[in-house]
Amino acid sequence: MATTTAASFFSAAAAAAAAARRSPHSHFQLLTRRRCLRLPFSSSSSAAAFSSSAAPPAAAASFGWEDALRVAADGGRGDESDLSGYFQKVDTCNRGMDKKGEFVEFMVEDQILGYIHKGFVKHLRDFHDVFTVASGSNRSNTVERVTLHSSLRTPDERTNAVGNVIKSLGDLIPGIRNELYPITSSFGMPVYFSLERAAAPYFGIKAYGVHMNGYVEKEGEKFLWIAKRSDTKQTFPGMLDHLVAGGLPYGISCEENVIKECEEEAGIPRSISSNTTSVGAISYMDIEGFRYKRDVLFCYDLKLPPDFIPNNEDGEVDSFRLIPVPHAANIIRRTHFFKPNCNLVIIDFLFRHGLLWLSKADAKLEER
Repeated sequence: MATTTAASFFSAAAAAAAAARRSPHSHFQLLTRRRCLRLPFSSSSSAAAFSSSAAPPAAAASFGWEDALRVAADGGRGDESDLSGYFQKVDTCNRGMDKKGEFVEFMVEDQILGYIHKGFVKHLRDFHDVFTVASGSNRSNTVERVTLHSSLRTPDERTNAVGNVIKSLGDLIPGIRNELYPITSSFGMPVYFSLERAAAPYFGIKAYGVHMNGYVEKEGEKFLWIAKRSDTKQTFPGMLDHLVAGGLPYGISCEENVIKECEEEAGIPRSISSNTTSVGAISYMDIEGFRYKRDVLFCYDLKLPPDFIPNNEDGEVDSFRLIPVPHAANIIRRTHFFKPNCNLVIIDFLFRHGLLWLSKADAKLEER
């Protein structure tokens, strides 16, 4: 599976543009600031009253479908060549790289599994039978690394011990979901223990998820099914989302997880969802406060029947809309209506489907 890293924007230099249109496994780096992209589409409708804000909203979204669709259909601005909106969305998912020095390694069995903020380490020191905090030489108070206590030898012992700590920390880790993530040194490697999903960023654990673009083709034009998250969601309530997306829990493959999420989130039967196409992966790193979020999103495309209508089964989605792909691009460029990491996956979709490409000047593009 190809990996798109959000560490430098749109790699593969001269071959990238052609690869974007011919290969579902193209590589794109998502952070280098290069104004050499071209958009082949424009929309036509009335002027929009909404523009990009400085950051995604922290509380429930205050916009509705009418607001989003007004922005989507506005083709009168003449700003299709202004790509700053795309770059802003990439930056939003890759904040705080200058703060990496505030974190120390989290190790188990001599493997680096994550990174913990020095301030958060202070809250772990009281749990002597679970965590071992290694300080610098010469009796220095400088924290060098954090490990699990040597008495915790099995994955189950570690899972239970760390889980009890998470419960004890209370509101310090908000949004507990009672959903365990397997903790490994890299994808597919042996599991050292499992950790509450909400706690993963506080331990700098690499977390995995699946994102699926569900699209329809009508008269030569592509449309994306877009979901609006429920206002009661713990994270990013009321914001726009993919048709199907979710974390990758312990004990299930990516493919089976996509099929499961298709049924729960959009009412897509296995007879249709089994046709999903794996198109690569996107990774990004976001540091905010004690949180070091290192996510990998396994991306999928599913071409749906033109008459298919999604139906949410798990209560996590408020409603759906089918909109032209260029309109979805307008929302990304001009607003912060989408859940942040969804922007990256849709930008990748634009490249792979030939709706956004690199110019010939990219032949001289150098990765940062």
